[in-house]
Amino acid sequence: MQRTIKKVLIIRFSSIGDIVLTTPVIRCVKQQIPDVEVHYLTKQQYLPLVASNPFIDKIFTIHKKTSEVIAQLKSENYDFIIDLHKNLRSSQVLMHLGVASASFHKLNKEKWLLTNLGINLLPKVHIVDRYFHAVKKLHVKNDQQGLDFFIPESDNINLKDFFPETFQQGYVALVIGSKQQTKQIPVEKMLAIITKLNKAVVLLGGNEDFLKAKQVADAVGSSVFNACGMISLNQSASIMQQASCVITPDTGLMHIAAALKKKVISVWGNTIPGFGMYPYYPKDAQNFTIVEVNHLKCRPCSKLGYDACPKKHFRCMMNIDVDKIIEAAGA
Repeated sequence: MQRTIKKVLIIRFSSIGDIVLTTPVIRCVKQQIPDVEVHYLTKQQYLPLVASNPFIDKIFTIHKKTSEVIAQLKSENYDFIIDLHKNLRSSQVLMHLGVASASFHKLNKEKWLLTNLGINLLPKVHIVDRYFHAVKKLHVKNDQQGLDFFIPESDNINLKDFFPETFQQGYVALVIGSKQQTKQIPVEKMLAIITKLNKAVVLLGGNEDFLKAKQVADAVGSSVFNACGMISLNQSASIMQQASCVITPDTGLMHIAAALKKKVISVWGNTIPGFGMYPYYPKDAQNFTIVEVNHLKCRPCSKLGYDACPKKHFRCMMNIDVDKIIEAAGA
């Protein structure tokens, strides 16, 4: 672009993983455009994900509607808007502000063809690299340094204060939660994983995951610590940061673990890595292992997920090879 860029707005309203996946764009814009001011627009509930990011100069949040911030955004006089959400809300912002902007290809058509007709036209491109198409006009390039996640000092967990002594000698973080049931690792599989690991395990998830995690912890005993619903998102990140490795389904904590440069064992149910949202390690592919059930005709059944398996058998998770997970975890 010929025009000097002094102030940009980056838009991504949700969710956890998607926001973390925007961090390379944030960093590269800030570092590659001289003296640029970077602002970020997201939902209020996701503010903790970006609040400590040193590459963001100002953050705007909404609860539900963009009208909550349009007047404030207009007063900023942006030179360029980077739309990394590309939905009705972000389109409303672009319309009201009326400045130069760019977005990325969401691949909705390609995902529909695959999930509904079994036709695979998906490009072999990670979503982070697709995000970078939105800053091509700004001559910003991917620095290949991966994702960022910044844990506030107040949320760093001291293991001695938090865990029994046995966990202070090392543990594996096992992520319970995901918004969609068909992405979650079933209780039976978690029990099999923990039994074969023969290591201390910390279960991570939200309030909604507590009872499932309790079921697992009660069945295994003192080698499992149920942290679901007890701590904040940033504190969960701190626990993952100090773990020997992270076992996780396709969910937001998976991307936070990748941002923290942890060894990740990524377990896939109804979704597939081919959608372009697998753990992002542009320089260290050996840092993550994909565990999935290939050659199921019904998979992927959705680009997001369901509350229950549409086919009732849930083979995409029930047939997961536990031994591959154990081997990747170094047990």
